Amino acid sequence: MKRFEYQIITYPMDKKTSLIAMQDDLNARGRDGWEVVSVSTSEFAHLGHTAFLKREIAEGAGAK
Repeated sequence: MKRFEYQIITYPMDKKTSLIAMQDDLNARGRDGWEVVSVSTSEFAHLGHTAFLKREIAEGAGAK
């Protein structure tokens, strides 16, 4: 059976370059095997985005 580990990352959108920074960060995580499975927009305090990522855990390896 496949096993997965997950990350939840919040990106506040308080600068013009925030979307580019978010994209760069997600691309870097993608190179490490992470896949975005969902993004949620939040209007609490600052408009921002929360990304939910997952990656498969190799057989015999533990979650980090």
